[in-house]
Amino acid sequence: MAGSRDNIIAALDIGSSKICCFIARISDQGRPQVIGIGHQVSQGIKAGTVVDMEETETSIRAAVDTAERMAGGSPIENVYVNISSGQPESRHFAVEVDVAGHQISEADIMRVLDGAKEHIRAEERFVLHSRPASYSIDGVNGVKDPRGMYGEKLGVDMHMATVAVSPLKNLQTCINRCHLNLAGVVLSPYASGLSSLVRDERELGSVCIDMGGGLTSIAAFKDDEFIFADTIPLGGNHVTSDIAQGLSTPLASAERLKTLFGSCFPRAMVRDEIDIVQTGDDGGEYTTTVPRSMLTQIIGPRMEEILEIVRDRLVSSGIDALVGRRIVITGGASQMNGLEELAKKVFATDKFERHIRMGRPLSVDGLADATAGPVFSTCAGLLNYAATRPDEVHFHSETQPVLGVFSRISRWVKENF
Repeated sequence: MAGSRDNIIAALDIGSSKICCFIARISDQGRPQVIGIGHQVSQGIKAGTVVDMEETETSIRAAVDTAERMAGGSPIENVYVNISSGQPESRHFAVEVDVAGHQISEADIMRVLDGAKEHIRAEERFVLHSRPASYSIDGVNGVKDPRGMYGEKLGVDMHMATVAVSPLKNLQTCINRCHLNLAGVVLSPYASGLSSLVRDERELGSVCIDMGGGLTSIAAFKDDEFIFADTIPLGGNHVTSDIAQGLSTPLASAERLKTLFGSCFPRAMVRDEIDIVQTGDDGGEYTTTVPRSMLTQIIGPRMEEILEIVRDRLVSSGIDALVGRRIVITGGASQMNGLEELAKKVFATDKFERHIRMGRPLSVDGLADATAGPVFSTCAGLLNYAATRPDEVHFHSETQPVLGVFSRISRWVKENF
């Protein structure tokens, strides 16, 4: 593998439909330059959770081996991995310390963050992300950097994302069995947002919806910070299942129909009828013809249901009013025809119309056309996370913040059981 190994990073996207590995070199400008790609149909994963370790291990090995050979043959050791299982939870809390009117220093900031760490240590779930959303001085919110300012009270509004530890341990075990180290774990929608949102969108406020095979996940950004996450156990595989049941066709045929002819929004069709394979009474298969509108009538309600649940989650959390009007939709299931129009209808309000766009990886170099689509947003975002290494508060005082996942999981288990 050409170049210094110090600037080589690897990402492993473990999803319900595919497992993908990207190997990249960090350029002088800090952007990941992809030099190796491998992807494999996902086996042993259901709704983002490991259900068969041997099948998952085989899929991971195949994807990683392909990426290593493309990158020059040298084996990788450390990987950044996404997680969307384990009932991810997102919550905010505030901490305040007295600074007695003097000029706020780095020591004061560390003091208020240390106070935040006490809340984090009390968390009964595994902490993936803990970052200051904003600071406040004497009750005035929205301060990005309080250094050098004066006040009586310094506060911090923290966002913390957590998961249950068991699915994470199962994921770690599969990766260990592939002779890889878990360098970092990132929530899937956070990673997708890092790759598919531009800086202005993260700064002004926007939502990234990642529609995968087994799950649809949500990440919200404001002031260039990750401020909210949620996951819905519905995705593209559920659409395929609906088609198979509605048209009495095998799952493989349903997936093909969805990919080639599927649409979730009624529109004029170039082709009014489609051929489908059905199973007869004798167990044999035969071909018949149905109106293409019948396929849309099956797909549309399920996609609309998913978007409506996302909308309701955003409203109930209070995030909807905070992040503005822009929504970016990415992930494999986002490639459905008519999704942009359907999303505009679902997310429209009496006050304003949402700005909807379809997202793809924007902030990595070296991706070919076949791997530059929304299917690979999460994997590309893992590279962005690895390249920037955001300063997570719960990493403070750890001697190896980037490679501390093993020890943190072990310590978490010892402290809580």
